Amino acid sequence: MTTETRPTTRADHVTEVLPLTALDGTALTMVHVQGRHPPTLGPVLLLHGAGVRAELFRPPLPRTFVDALLDAGWDVWLLNWRASIDLEPIPWTLDKAAAYDCTAAVRFVLAATGAERLKAIVHCQGSTSFTMAAVAGLVPEVDTVISNSVSLHPVVPRFSTTKIGRLAPVMGRLLPYVSPAWGDKPEGLLSRAVVAFVRATHRECDNSVCRMVSFTYGTGWPALWSHHNIDGATHDWVRGEFGPCPMTFFAQMNRCVRAGHLVPVDDLPELPSSFVAGPPRTDARFVFLTGEDNRCFLPASQQRSFDFFAKHRPGRDALHRIGGYGHLDVFFGRNAWKDTYPLILAELGKRTQ
Repeated sequence: MTTETRPTTRADHVTEVLPLTALDGTALTMVHVQGRHPPTLGPVLLLHGAGVRAELFRPPLPRTFVDALLDAGWDVWLLNWRASIDLEPIPWTLDKAAAYDCTAAVRFVLAATGAERLKAIVHCQGSTSFTMAAVAGLVPEVDTVISNSVSLHPVVPRFSTTKIGRLAPVMGRLLPYVSPAWGDKPEGLLSRAVVAFVRATHRECDNSVCRMVSFTYGTGWPALWSHHNIDGATHDWVRGEFGPCPMTFFAQMNRCVRAGHLVPVDDLPELPSSFVAGPPRTDARFVFLTGEDNRCFLPASQQRSFDFFAKHRPGRDALHRIGGYGHLDVFFGRNAWKDTYPLILAELGKRTQ
């Protein structure tokens, strides 16, 4: 922590939103956050999941994960990649995010900071896409990747398999995307029908967006967090933090779940035809995180990815299965500041060989 004893809060953040162009020309943004003092450590790049945005890491908590990074001395960069609700919605795939967004983001941060290496903290589909880029050898400048919830081997609850394999293809013929934001603001007759169904089957709370989130991602009541883990302000805040997620993503994830590992779908020359046919083409140390109560991607997801990496390079990487946590409450749980942040910061600070 810095020489001042008072912890950093959101009021101390100096935020700069910078334009960034992906390698295929897609417009992205990079959010650079600094605190009261210049960073004493190197750059760390954060990637959010699908249908959210960079603000995922700055919920209305007394102490956010970004606060903890700043107090530890890190130079914090948050990427709004093509899945961000802060950007124009487009039909995207993990392939394009890996080959075009992740690589451009790493180059951007290194050019802006003058650093030769950086570390990455990646969540959900930010993690799957970044893992694809790393395994393909596209981001050799990254020496540490801390991956939350899922990386190379997506394993979902049984009912999620049914939703993504049977329901999503039907919806995909009728709708270009699904959005948890419909819970508060439906967009047409079909979205109203979906919301009515969700209200009838998800009665765990009065927050319609929270209930739509649990329908869209995973299996649970709720699916992405435990209500007892998040405070009232955060539960209300999620109403504005979830938006469209294209059916192109669900189609790809269906193939990945059925295969048992990530599967490329765009035939891009930058990516291999298989991500599991050989050893990962990266020297980065991977730290696989998951909550034991994760109902979006089961803990077996990260366990299998850790086992795959350990098979090819035993003793280099790490796995942490965190009791009492699920998918997103790892970052914005009311007690994450003492339960999960110290673990992530400790792994972030370890030397890589």
